[in-house]
Amino acid sequence: QVQLVESGGGLVQAGGSLRLSCAASGRTLSIYAMGWFRQAPGKEREFVASTSKGGGITYYADAVKGRFTISRDNVKNTVYLQMNNLAPEDSAVYYCAADRGTAQAISITTRTSTLDAWGQGTLVTVSS
Repeated sequence: QVQLVESGGGLVQAGGSLRLSCAASGRTLSIYAMGWFRQAPGKEREFVASTSKGGGITYYADAVKGRFTISRDNVKNTVYLQMNNLAPEDSAVYYCAADRGTAQAISITTRTSTLDAWGQGTLVTVSS
């Protein structure tokens, strides 16, 4: 089983940028499609972005298209989420997830609990 640890969250002003990292251990990341999700207080966890096992295919939620970029480095066993032009509504706990399925499946799943592994989350707060 792969273990995931997110980092890079913090407090940023609106319009600013952050880069989140998700470091994997226990198994090579290359066998997993990877996704980022977020959960704001009082809201359900929602899909943000996903990437295929090789990184060549990506999917984004409409709310982040053009502002966020997901990438991965399978040598470093790490997935990234570059977040630009952040807005207060982006404030949430951000989680990375790994699954042996596809990036597309991650992007449309309605049963996030069935994904293979989750990190503990990292908090992003965007002030206005």
